[in-house]
Amino acid sequence: MNLFYKLSVLMGLVVVLSNYLVQFPIQYFGLNEILTYGAFSYPITFLITDLANRAYGKLVARKVVYVGFTIGVLLTLFVSTNFSDVISIRIAIGSGVAFFIAQNLDVQIFDTLRKKIWYLAPLASSVIGSITDTFLFFSIAFFATGISWVTLAFGDLAVKLFITLVMLIPFRLLMIKIKDFSDSSVPEIKN
Repeated sequence: MNLFYKLSVLMGLVVVLSNYLVQFPIQYFGLNEILTYGAFSYPITFLITDLANRAYGKLVARKVVYVGFTIGVLLTLFVSTNFSDVISIRIAIGSGVAFFIAQNLDVQIFDTLRKKIWYLAPLASSVIGSITDTFLFFSIAFFATGISWVTLAFGDLAVKLFITLVMLIPFRLLMIKIKDFSDSSVPEIKN
């Protein structure tokens, strides 16, 4: 299985896992009002997008996003959506909208900065993508539900930004292993 397919499937699985985990607040240290478990897994999606962008360029990175989006949304609908619960449906819709917009923004920013110092593209694209994703998701999923979504969004964002910094380590290590296919003669992957 080549890197494109591995990244696409991994993207979908991380989205499903994150959509499931976002339903569960952390019950320790009084964090139940400000943080869910989904904050810890979701930043991995930006690492996946950035690795695809580094390896293949923005066109193929977008394809990874689209395949991951399709897998993630479909599996979320079947795995963690309770269709009799409006919040569960809003989580699925919010996740899809936020993911699609934030990941495409990440791809564009990364591509613009890809030739700069190695850490600038993944850091800037992931930070801006995380901010966009967080506020879109939480406002769509929890606005006017009685859940303190703004507080949850800020707690979630703080963890995402911390994990974004930590993800620079595996990005750098994996970047060394991945040949930059975007500048080579490897044929583009087609739909």
